[in-house]
Amino acid sequence: MNHTMRILIGYDGSDCAEAALDDLQRAGLPPKAEALVLSVAEVWLPPPASSANDIVDQTREAQILGDREPVYAKASALVKEAFEQADRGSKRVQTNFPGWKVTADAAYGSPAWELVARADRWKPDLAVVGSHGQSVWDRLVLGSVAQRVVTEASCSVRVARGRVEEPGVPVRLVVGLDGSPGSHGAIRAIAERSWLPGSEARVIVADDPRIPTFIGNLIPPVAAAIEESNLDDQRWIEGALSSSVSILNNAGMTVSTEIREGDPKRVLVEVAEEWGADCIFVGSTGFSNRLERFVLGSVSAAVVARAHCSVEVVRKPK
Repeated sequence: MNHTMRILIGYDGSDCAEAALDDLQRAGLPPKAEALVLSVAEVWLPPPASSANDIVDQTREAQILGDREPVYAKASALVKEAFEQADRGSKRVQTNFPGWKVTADAAYGSPAWELVARADRWKPDLAVVGSHGQSVWDRLVLGSVAQRVVTEASCSVRVARGRVEEPGVPVRLVVGLDGSPGSHGAIRAIAERSWLPGSEARVIVADDPRIPTFIGNLIPPVAAAIEESNLDDQRWIEGALSSSVSILNNAGMTVSTEIREGDPKRVLVEVAEEWGADCIFVGSTGFSNRLERFVLGSVSAAVVARAHCSVEVVRKPK
């Protein structure tokens, strides 16, 4: 039985959220899918009944004395507004994707954590969030909803930065290849999508060859071992690129490759800017748990912070 793709969309009604909805039309997504549009009211309320609808009803009906009444009235209004916002977003998604089954829902609390919690429960294939366009420094130091979802979610995440394009313009994708299961998953994820005719992918290997130090050059066995390791790396690169080109060509894409020396966190962003890419695809580093991803960071999180185009972090579900 064919799997129906599930897509969780975080939506707050902002310009970047609207751009994220536009970006979905250039993401190669299937004509049939199940989408959930979630809006989160940034308020805190006591533990509710079973649904957010009950929260609204209870806060309206509660007899609250003193100065707490205005607080609860404002909170309930914000939750109701989140429902209305999600409904507006879901209608727009439905218009853009008439073959999808689209529903709307709302929650309250921290937007990042609520999106992650809903992803844990609903188990989507892809979570979509917009980027609020902070400076790189703000995104790296202070974090953002997008960064937290990338770090915490157990599914693939698309951080959408929509660009104004004429309808029917082919898509340009950059994909990083490093030999990990995640990077091979990114290649497969692209190949499984449906792209506009003429769409292109550029597969990038960021190569950082180990160069013998001065002392290593004085000790022939050390220099020889490093040289042999570099030759092994070169053979792997050639094989991996050939396999990736074959997979993407079979999916109907025009493919080019590039090996560029440097840190992949920098190289992938540079190539995307130089080439005018619509999206960067990267595989998620296989840290064993969320704490490792949060403390150690990853190439994917750094690319999300630095890129000016959309970034899709491919993470295989466990």
